[in-house]
Amino acid sequence: MDIAEVAKRSGVPASTLRFYEEKGLIASVGRRGLRRLFDADVLERLALIALGRSAGFSLDEIGRVFASGKRPQIDRRMLAAKAEELDGMIRRLGAMRDGLRHAAVCPAPSHMQCPTFRRLLAGVASASMRGRGKNVPTSRRRLA
Repeated sequence: MDIAEVAKRSGVPASTLRFYEEKGLIASVGRRGLRRLFDADVLERLALIALGRSAGFSLDEIGRVFASGKRPQIDRRMLAAKAEELDGMIRRLGAMRDGLRHAAVCPAPSHMQCPTFRRLLAGVASASMRGRGKNVPTSRRRLA
């Protein structure tokens, strides 16, 4: 299958396919003129890459899955660690969502006069001062 067919069937642009090849994530098996040729299993690799990217893995982390040869070797500890990271992100984003919903309907004359909004602000400031860089509160208290 040439690079144009792989791009068409996978939805991955040819430029990205060339980049993935440079990174060692996929490998062409030859050329037809100037076009790279790939085995059919490249589509499965591209699906694994897309899944990994969707879960927040870097290309270097994904590359380690393919490092051992033709068959992917997925590190279960790496998956568990990423799941924990996503759980934390979900909690932080949920707290931010709740705060934004409250701010949108808050009856206080000004958001700065709203005790709930002030707690949200204090949580963000506290997290920033601790160097977390996560501009959202860490607790999941109900904002109402």
